[in-house]
Amino acid sequence: MPGLVASTGMPILFAIGSSLVAVAAFGLTTSLNYAWSGLVDWPLAAVFIGGGVAGGFVGSLACKRLASKKGALSTAFASIIFAVATYMLWRSASAFMA
Repeated sequence: MPGLVASTGMPILFAIGSSLVAVAAFGLTTSLNYAWSGLVDWPLAAVFIGGGVAGGFVGSLACKRLASKKGALSTAFASIIFAVATYMLWRSASAFMA
């Protein structure tokens, strides 16, 4: 997404939507392929789908509220990326030390 914003100059809200469309298209084709092959754990898939739908609604509401505040959406996105990166570094370091 940062590359999409930087290369096209589109607002971050549109970049988020464009990115999600691509992810949904690739995810749909891959999941259909696995389903036709009989390789899907349906109860687990339902949990992920439910979480994705709930997260989509919450994210949509958050984007609408943050869009009116200049820079708030970018700050929130950067904070989430930083938190995930910190968690991944911590997990990698703890696995390396073990």
